[in-house]
Amino acid sequence: MSPETATTSTKTALGHLRVLDLTRVLAGPWCAQNLADLGAEVIKVERPGAGDDTRSWGPPYLRDEDGANTSEAAYYLTANRGKLAITVDIATAEGQQIIRELAAQSDVVLENYKVGQLAKYGLDYASLKQIKPDLIYCSITGFGQEGPYAARAGYDFIVQGMGGFMSLTGERDDLPGGGPQKAGVAIADLMTGMYATIAVMAALSHRDRTGEGQYIDMALLDVQVAMLANMNMNYLTTGVAPQRWGNAHANIVPYQTFATSDGHIIVAAGNDSQYKKFVQIGGRPELADDARFSSNPARVQHREQLIPLLAEMVRLKTKQEWITLLEQAGVPCGPINRLNEVFDDPQVKARQMQISLPHPSAGSAPLVASPMKLSATPVSYRNAPPLLGQHTEQILSDLLHYDAERIAELRARKVV
Repeated sequence: MSPETATTSTKTALGHLRVLDLTRVLAGPWCAQNLADLGAEVIKVERPGAGDDTRSWGPPYLRDEDGANTSEAAYYLTANRGKLAITVDIATAEGQQIIRELAAQSDVVLENYKVGQLAKYGLDYASLKQIKPDLIYCSITGFGQEGPYAARAGYDFIVQGMGGFMSLTGERDDLPGGGPQKAGVAIADLMTGMYATIAVMAALSHRDRTGEGQYIDMALLDVQVAMLANMNMNYLTTGVAPQRWGNAHANIVPYQTFATSDGHIIVAAGNDSQYKKFVQIGGRPELADDARFSSNPARVQHREQLIPLLAEMVRLKTKQEWITLLEQAGVPCGPINRLNEVFDDPQVKARQMQISLPHPSAGSAPLVASPMKLSATPVSYRNAPPLLGQHTEQILSDLLHYDAERIAELRARKVV
């Protein structure tokens, strides 16, 4: 069964695989979109009449060729390209049978229902592996399949707080605007989607070598804790919980934003040589010779004395003057771009990070490209995020061999 094609590579990494995507919102769909970009056939299952919650998370909406809003929310478009869409009411016996039949012909099932919810429909891993023993079944929840919080619903914002991220993000408590801050995007969801992608690929590799399927238990809280990286280790090696540093770095100085005469820049001097060049360009070479500031450990220790001096120095030049001079000297730096500037950046354009795919109700849909660049099996952009139930009849007919009369009957009873 082939989806409508926009720009698809002739050879893909996962073109031999089928994924049954029972997820909605972001973490699960993000994983499924990664697999679709890599060539897998992904069947997105949604509720008849309503669909993925994100379909209604607008405005903004995708606009048609006349500039009028379509029914497709921008949020939904984020994580659903390359998929085929079918609507199925899994609360009905017929709907459950459709899912079983699709699972029997799939390599991977993704789901993000509450713990135990799919068992009552006979769609949990224990049930589906009876009909497909080598199935890879990935469950994404807020807190995992066991533990005191397992029954709770998972929300990215709450997990960012519970998992420690917001204790590290935001301006210092002793400065204006200080306090906890969430990320500007749903990082726990997105990183869970990425970890789920890796776990699915690992499980598929194991299956291909042994014939054995398996169950994957992915939890937003686990991922949020794991991704705190060096901050985790700063705590575990000292027993002292790290504080918020705003746009500064806990272990490197200077590694933060500075105000110029006409805007802001980021300076990320990761070693003593880069720091020395930075202050020389700023006309303050003595700041590299001062014993308090001559090494990174010393600069971290004397941060409060150094940063005001650097801030005063940086204000004497424009943003572009600093970026030009620092780039020439090999000191890591950069601007703080708004999204209009991001997509107008020559490097972003050169990397072709914005794409457009044909869309049935808008003519075309602007989308963000996958960052995965594979030389032999490049990602494929087969179709824009589908309309609700766009491929229901195609899937039931071509894959499950239902005839037109049976499909019409299922539609009449709102099973699909």
